[in-house]
Amino acid sequence: MISDNPYFDIIAICSIVIVSYVFTMVAKYTKIPSVLLLIVLGVGIQFLFVEFDITLGPRVFDLLQLLGIVGLIMIVLEAALDLKLTKDKRSLIVKSFFIALFALFGSCISIAWLLTYFLEFNFYTAFIYSIPLSIMSSAIIIPSVSQLSGQKKEFMIYESTFSDILGIMVFYFAIGNSASTAPVALLKEVGINVGLTIGLSIFTSYLLVLLFQRITENARLFLLISVLILLYAVGKMFHLSSLIVILVFGLTLSNYKIFFFGKLRRFIDETVLIRINKEFHLVTLESAFVVRTFFFVIFGLTLDLQSLLNINTAIISLCITAALYIVRFICLKPFFKSILPELFIAPRGLITVLLFFAIPPLFIEDNFSSGILLYTILITGTIMTIGMIWKGDEPADVEELQFTDLGQLDEELSQLRSK
Repeated sequence: MISDNPYFDIIAICSIVIVSYVFTMVAKYTKIPSVLLLIVLGVGIQFLFVEFDITLGPRVFDLLQLLGIVGLIMIVLEAALDLKLTKDKRSLIVKSFFIALFALFGSCISIAWLLTYFLEFNFYTAFIYSIPLSIMSSAIIIPSVSQLSGQKKEFMIYESTFSDILGIMVFYFAIGNSASTAPVALLKEVGINVGLTIGLSIFTSYLLVLLFQRITENARLFLLISVLILLYAVGKMFHLSSLIVILVFGLTLSNYKIFFFGKLRRFIDETVLIRINKEFHLVTLESAFVVRTFFFVIFGLTLDLQSLLNINTAIISLCITAALYIVRFICLKPFFKSILPELFIAPRGLITVLLFFAIPPLFIEDNFSSGILLYTILITGTIMTIGMIWKGDEPADVEELQFTDLGQLDEELSQLRSK
């Protein structure tokens, strides 16, 4: 319960979802990320609450934490379902993976140094704080790059997806292995953890795909989601990297032709798997929309607006933003002749907010201002908007036409005219 009146809660929740959908439509035409509009909505609600002396219920943040866990699972699952591992895209996938990896660690190290310098954090705590700020938001990027040409669009989708997945995994590795201060011991623990989790993930993914394709009841999608969330929670209790389970399952379902090769192909029903894939993708997409909506509204609602007036907060935020784009420029330049508008497309969003809520009390620093988070989200979102508007719509990629038989060309043109 958010308030003492359940009907007020229902009206508020439904109204926020409706307004969020309107913001999504507005974002398509104005190129303004909908998350910025949601934050403004949350700030507006905050002023209304103060005006009418309304207070949030005591358990709103407990509900937010629970929603955050489910949201992370849905986001990783949605990202995995979007990754198509085809041979013709192998070079693009590898390139986008390494750019996302280098940009993530380069940004983390740069931001960690800035937080150590300005706020006097110890480096490990600063590194944990830097991870959410270093992750690009696929939830903002994917719907925003539809106007780009084919290769640029695909690169941004792959890069932002890898940034989400890698960033989330690194974050939970960092907070889960904080007791191992020696680099060798930390690498050993992480290696064992990842190796064990990948092995269990592959086995579980094959088993789930084979099992759920034989379930004909209509509620099978939510049954499958419940099983995945259960596996995630159980894995967390045993200190495993549970998000790998979600990632591997999503890749297995969306790329079943690669995973079920040779004699394994006879165990699957492609018609059923295609239908499950489409339905599952829709469920995760809708779930991510709801999570994104309420997280950014609540973020704006709970934001300390006074922190935005602090000059030190503004300076730190500008330095962090500058570091993000410098690192991005360094990572993109060796791989592409033209890095525009890709250089500008680096917004921070849903994952950044989710992971900040997930920082354990052990690492919480009171002198870290929430204004730094808001400034970074606002500035990167604004830069992306300006870059997309300035670049404008690009022509679609068209393969070069080559004709070696002019007679055949004349014949084909004659057939087209006769139709």
